Amino acid sequence: MRSTAALVAVSALVSSALGATYNLRDAFVGHAFLTGFTHQAIPDPTHGRVNYVDQQTALAQNLSFASDDAFIMRADSFNTVAPDAPGRNSVRIQSIDAYTQHVSVYNIRHMPQGCGTWPAAWEVGQDWPAQGEVDILEGTNDIEPNQSTLHTSANCSQPDGRVMNGNSVSNNCDVAANGNTGCGVQATVPNSYGKSFNAAGGGFYAMECTTSFIKVWFWSRNDSSVPADVKTAGPTVDTDTWGTPTALFVNDQCDINSHFGPHNIIINLTFCGDWAGLPQFFNDLGGCPGSCPDFVDNNPSAFEDAYWDIAGVYVYE
Repeated sequence: MRSTAALVAVSALVSSALGATYNLRDAFVGHAFLTGFTHQAIPDPTHGRVNYVDQQTALAQNLSFASDDAFIMRADSFNTVAPDAPGRNSVRIQSIDAYTQHVSVYNIRHMPQGCGTWPAAWEVGQDWPAQGEVDILEGTNDIEPNQSTLHTSANCSQPDGRVMNGNSVSNNCDVAANGNTGCGVQATVPNSYGKSFNAAGGGFYAMECTTSFIKVWFWSRNDSSVPADVKTAGPTVDTDTWGTPTALFVNDQCDINSHFGPHNIIINLTFCGDWAGLPQFFNDLGGCPGSCPDFVDNNPSAFEDAYWDIAGVYVYE
């Protein structure tokens, strides 16, 4: 039998993680990505085998493409990469605006897949790690399922027993601990990531960030439980109606308010680097041949499916 104290503790975790109604602030659809985001032509902070290009180059090389209802971001899939080059051409975009307490909804039809790939949709503060990082959709080498992760400064961890559908894989969010693996939660459905995600027509991710908790949800494209205000973007969302989240991060052993500040949205595709390039993930779990940098350099056609097709990103406050 559980003690009264234990029941009170669980109740506190639940009651402190209640949602709310938010109003639409920004809707990024099609061409709006070209004005609401910047293409970051920067060296990859995760040391990937990648060359991030600016917007002019991305549009000229068809690595970025906008229509009325879609925004495409892709890797170069035509050229080999010289050994002395920084890497394969790809795209990293960052929102011009930053958001504090908010909900972001990602309607994604297709995400990058293939050996060597490391795609991510995430949010991060300008002062990292002091203002925190929330990885919403992230993985490598088509290894399913998705993992949502927090990365923070010191003194932030997560308790066991959180009410969520995902499985905790690590509880220490501090970037200085455990090689910056963060406190991650894996989804329990394979179609949350990679080839299975794409085969299902993609899906919807949503993240709610408050001063006392952070939640991440995932719904596959044709899941009957997709909330109406997620499936069809409107003027408001009510997160109280969205059900149990895939990942829940609470205030219990981490002061969310002091560990997270204004966040910019980043969507990118890198290759190899600090995660995807490790033999454990590239060869053993990913089933990919040889070394990651050699594969990325010499197999351009392997990246024909390494693209994002984004129907929209919506931010509510």
